[in-house]
Amino acid sequence: MGGKSTLKDLAKILNLSVSTVSKAINNSPEISDVTKDKVRSIALLNNYSPNKLAQSLKSQRTKTIGVIIPDVLMTFFAMAIHGIEQTANSYGYKVIICLSNESLEKEAESINTLVNGSVDGLIMSLSKETQSTNDYAHFEEAIRYNTPIVLFDRTSDLLICDKIKIDDTLAAKEATEHLLKIGCRNIIFLTTIYGTSVGEKRRLGYLQAIENTGVEDTIINIKDYAQFECILIEALKQGKIDGIVAADELSAISTIKYSIKHSYKIPEDISVIGFTNGVLGENFVPSLTVVDQHATMQGSLAAETLIKRLEKKIPVEPVHKVLKTSIIERESTLPLFYAK
Repeated sequence: MGGKSTLKDLAKILNLSVSTVSKAINNSPEISDVTKDKVRSIALLNNYSPNKLAQSLKSQRTKTIGVIIPDVLMTFFAMAIHGIEQTANSYGYKVIICLSNESLEKEAESINTLVNGSVDGLIMSLSKETQSTNDYAHFEEAIRYNTPIVLFDRTSDLLICDKIKIDDTLAAKEATEHLLKIGCRNIIFLTTIYGTSVGEKRRLGYLQAIENTGVEDTIINIKDYAQFECILIEALKQGKIDGIVAADELSAISTIKYSIKHSYKIPEDISVIGFTNGVLGENFVPSLTVVDQHATMQGSLAAETLIKRLEKKIPVEPVHKVLKTSIIERESTLPLFYAK
């Protein structure tokens, strides 16, 4: 291989993840001696040398923030990025955005790329695979470089850092109670984000709300949007469902779309409530009743917290901010004064 090789080049040759190669080169105890020897041999043969410039930059300031999110197509994350950009720019910082695409390996590669001299700190929302496997070994690279991290929305108690989020359990509980108040008695919880911290907490909030109400709990997990219509309509045919709590905006919009397609009236037959106060839900017909997660504010606070951490303007102890949510009533649910 001509020229100097990168970690990514070595990972491809060895058929290993970038994170594993990096750990092997840096003598991590997580990696076996056999693998370390193999990696170092291939590194020597392929003219690999650590990025000294990147390492030296860690003692300086780049005035750049790295952002890693699971999916840019979700309205919530698009709004959060808007908040991060606005606040970072107001403090004179630039932003580099990476997507994990819900993959642990992609998340690890992004961390490795960004902390090796590109950024001063990271703002992250964890990937679904990271949360479902509970594997956070790939954060070692950031810890080794003393790179500060702020987690928002999808967080973990296993990572000691600053965190910005909402109380997802309480938010889903209040969303379900909203449906109960308008007379819904056969309410289901529908999610495409199960396996994430927010998905699990919203499920728990739904269960808490219907406890001791006589409402039978029904939880529908949908893995693939290609199967969404089939799974939803099959569930609607099984019983007279009159209320649906959808765990995110897109699943709520999809619920309304396919319900109407199969001759169910929204909200006369079924009231639907979702999460995220986005443009899509506001302009859909009928417009979507939502739990406002204050996505832009979450992003803004995450950026402000990281910058203050970098500039040593906040205490050493991790900052944990929990934003209050609110329900915005629109056309997809019956009005509160309605009684069945």
